[in-house]
Amino acid sequence: MAAQIFAHKTTALTNPPNYAFTSHRLCRTLHTSTKQPIVLVACGSFNPITYHHLRMFEIAKDFIQQNTNFEILGGYLSPVSDEYKKAGLVSAHHRVNMCTLAAEQESSWLMVDSWEALQNYQRTAIVLDHFDYEINTVLGGVSTRDGERDVQIMLLAGSDLIRTMSEPGVWSHDDLDHILGHHGTFVIERTGAALDQVVDNLARWRNNIYPIAQQVHNDVSSTKVRLFFRRGLSVQYLLPAAVIDYIEQNNLYPDDGPCTEKDRGKDSESGEDDTTSSESGRNVQSTLGTETTRLSN
Repeated sequence: MAAQIFAHKTTALTNPPNYAFTSHRLCRTLHTSTKQPIVLVACGSFNPITYHHLRMFEIAKDFIQQNTNFEILGGYLSPVSDEYKKAGLVSAHHRVNMCTLAAEQESSWLMVDSWEALQNYQRTAIVLDHFDYEINTVLGGVSTRDGERDVQIMLLAGSDLIRTMSEPGVWSHDDLDHILGHHGTFVIERTGAALDQVVDNLARWRNNIYPIAQQVHNDVSSTKVRLFFRRGLSVQYLLPAAVIDYIEQNNLYPDDGPCTEKDRGKDSESGEDDTTSSESGRNVQSTLGTETTRLSN
């Protein structure tokens, strides 16, 4: 059943210089009038984007079509700002370009939005409100047989995100209520990580949290891809060929040369993954030390 839509109109937000909202693949007509129109938004570092990021949208799409009363009108990748200041994070300019190459060449319905990437730190709730404003206020929502209708903006994330949401003090209650209560989220479960207890801890928003199990487990991460680049190993078939070419042309993840056993130990102990932070994690003044909370890799 579709999540309840709360009466809400997002006000205009400040845009970066020369910013334009991307909507060339956004479906503007609802095909089934009895369904609730939605747009999926995935926020993350995408450092770099991998096939797993793209697969998450397809996994969610299959689940939505088979198990819900939603109709997907589009999907967006929203790379995090440089203000995240994560070690090894290449510039937003490059990450937006890599995401654009991947979306345009590998998908028929995904798009990239640079609003979050090209300015200072923005909370997840504000990022979702930005999409709400652009799609429902500026573009006028979606056309139906009965006239225009608002589109529900929903967060697509990995299970690490929802786990941090269940931890006291990591996210503000107001932001949780806005993200989970007003917008809602689809959560792709990581391999071997059930979410039952986590969802129980967020019971008041249970109806707007949709856990999705991976039918084919995939543990490809941007962290591992960067490690492969640093060691001069092949990353073919882990990420789109156009993205690989872009990385090599711009020397984004330089080869560190042969690594020692000591280096291998550091890599395995770091616990780093690459997909953005929670609200305290994304704050430049206080980071969680990992990027694995908004979009799982």
